[in-house]
Parts: sequence; structure tokens; C-alpha cells
Amino acid sequence: MSSPRVWFITGASTGFGRALAELVLRKGEIAVATARSPESLSPLTAEYPPERLLVLKLDVTQPQDVLAAFARAKDAFGRIDVVVNNAAVAVMGEIEAQAAHRDGLEEGGPVRGMFETNFWGAARVTSEAVRFFREVNDPVGGRVLQISSITGLIGGPGLGYYTASKHALEGLTESLASELDPSWNIKVTLVNPASFHTEGQAKTTWAPPHPAYSSSDLPATRMRGGWGSYAPSGDVHKAVEVIYRLASEPDPPLHLLLGEVAHTYVKQKIAKLSAEVEKYESWSENLKKDGL
Repeated sequence: MSSPRVWFITGASTGFGRALAELVLRKGEIAVATARSPESLSPLTAEYPPERLLVLKLDVTQPQDVLAAFARAKDAFGRIDVVVNNAAVAVMGEIEAQAAHRDGLEEGGPVRGMFETNFWGAARVTSEAVRFFREVNDPVGGRVLQISSITGLIGGPGLGYYTASKHALEGLTESLASELDPSWNIKVTLVNPASFHTEGQAKTTWAPPHPAYSSSDLPATRMRGGWGSYAPSGDVHKAVEVIYRLASEPDPPLHLLLGEVAHTYVKQKIAKLSAEVEKYESWSENLKKDGL
């Protein structure tokens, strides 16, 4: 019988991270559940022994926290098999509104803080995961699961900088997947959920509206006004069952869309992009240097 896998999950206090940690434990595997507020995981520590669950304080924006968490996991279990980058925050609003709010885009402002978690924090964890899989695990190898979003593939009104943070994670991960030596046996997948209810929806921060966007007919204004009553159709607990299954796929996809809504949106984007490419393809003809 194979040994239980060790899962390292960031942002495990709520949402996909919490549901996945609970599922991993129910399946008889080992969870390293990390969160900025580890006390939120006390119900799990009361239920599972230390040889099954290690709860760690981890703020992914702090490089030393990331290194320390991986070191603690190594000391406790000797290896890590699956790293799940789930920690994220959401700051919403029209692009101009966010630029004008609370120091806007400057260091220390809310948009920069979101990027520190959603992109730079995930990048730190990803880099350390790859090193760990290659240099610590015996045999070498492991899985990196990036919990992105449908906004990592598709922009939308009121979501500009959040979307940008997820697009950045997508680009980084696609590049990483192209760089890995196959002999390292490291598999990487971006998970793109759409329309799933998590506690993060209630914690979303909206910048005050910009006066130029006060019209109720504008898409971002409608998004802002309807956010509080938005009721996603997806079940997070069913979604993490799929993510758990993904971690066992011998040849996993680079992208995994989660939810029917995600597939609808992406198919619409592909159709629109294909139509634009075909319509304007001729504009790229005869652009080579003379003589080539």
C-alpha cells in the first residue's frame, strides 16, 4: 500500500483551501495547512493528530515565512507531494477608482498589497516548491496546483487589477511549465474556477466609485451594485473533489476549468479571439524586413 501524500496548502483557513484540507484529511492523507491566522484551523487540530495535520502560520508576502514553512514540513514529514497555491485577496473597482483610492497604485496601497499576495506570494511558494520537489524529495517530483480564477483568462468590468494579478500568475505558470526538466517529475496545473461561493466574496474590498463612472448603465457600476446579492451556483466541496482527483492524474492539463460557467466564458472568448485573428490576419502580411 502506498504511503499517504503530503499536501502543502496556502490560504487554508477558508474557501477552497479549507475545503481541500478537510477533504485531504478525510481521505487519510497528510495536510500541511497554512494560514495567516492559524487559530482559525483549531477545529481541525482538535480532530486530527500531529502525524496527519501540521498547522502553520504563513503570510506568503513574507519570504522568511515561506522558507520556514517548507522547512517545518520537511522536519515533520520528510517530503511534500502536492503544493496548492490558494492564498489570495480581492480588491475590486474601476481601474481609475482604484488608482485614486488610498495611495492608489503606490507601495503600501491596496492594489500593491493584492499583488504581493496573489502574484508575488504565489511566485515565492511556487519557486520553493520546485526546489523542494527537486532537491528534497526522494524520489524527486511533485505537483503544483495554482488556484487561479476565470479572471486569469478573461477580464471584466470592475475586476481590472484583480484580473491582472491572476493573469500574471497564469503567465508565470505557463512559462514555468515550459522550463521544467522532465526528469524532475514536476507537474503544474492552473485551476480556473468560476461561480463558486466562498467566504472571500464577503471579504472583497471595493474602492469608492469614481465620479466619472456614476452612470447606472455602465457595466462596472452594475457589477458593483450587484456584488452583495450575487449568488454563485457552484459548490466548493464538489469542486475540491475534482482538484483532489486532478492531483492523481499521470498527465495533468496545464489548465483545468472548474464549473460550467468557466467553460461557457472561455468558449466565448476563444470564438471571439479566433474571429478577430482571422479577420485581421492579413494585416501581418508583408511586415518582414526587405530581402527576408
